[in-house]
Amino acid sequence: MKDKNPLSPHIQIYSWHISSLVSISHRITGIINIFIITLVCCWLAYLLLGSKNYEIIFNFFGTYIGKFLIVGSVWSFSFQALSEIRHLFWDLGFGFEIKTSNITGVLVIFGSFILTIFFILIKNSLL
Repeated sequence: MKDKNPLSPHIQIYSWHISSLVSISHRITGIINIFIITLVCCWLAYLLLGSKNYEIIFNFFGTYIGKFLIVGSVWSFSFQALSEIRHLFWDLGFGFEIKTSNITGVLVIFGSFILTIFFILIKNSLL
């Protein structure tokens, strides 16, 4: 007799929640931020090699791909910071109720986009 059970039933029956989305995104942005910090350190190391090497990287950030990387980096750090604040309240014992957890998860997601827009607008107004 052949077994009719699926191989991975958790994939088919699991319903996504805002907390699981924020948790997975928190882990992914943490890994991305490590790479971003490494790239920034390499970029700053080019300063030691002379201004010509530095200008190559500086000109790259003027392209659409470079600007996309800058905006993505700002969003990643904003999301990580807000998610860490959420975790800080959890460490203090607050916010474990489902309603509160969902509200703070939505605040982290939308707040990261709002902070990104805010920082980009500030950057553009300073130039």
